[in-house]
Amino acid sequence: MYFDTIRRRGFMMPLLMANLGEEYTIKQIGGREKDKTFLATLGFVIDGKISVVNAMSGNLIVNVKDSRVAISKELASKIMV
Repeated sequence: MYFDTIRRRGFMMPLLMANLGEEYTIKQIGGREKDKTFLATLGFVIDGKISVVNAMSGNLIVNVKDSRVAISKELASKIMV
């Protein structure tokens, strides 16, 4: 897949484009400071591991720090892997 090639070369992509079940490393978290703080309290930190469990209407259920968390597509678009 195109995004697999890009990821192997070290480029980032939004979490929204991640393949289900694959583990990724969080490279960057954008957005307002309020959003970054909220995501950090849920375990979304730079260099943390994350995988997408399910996607529904753009919203995601992800595994992060041994927990399953549901996030909106707006928040997911700010997380770069």
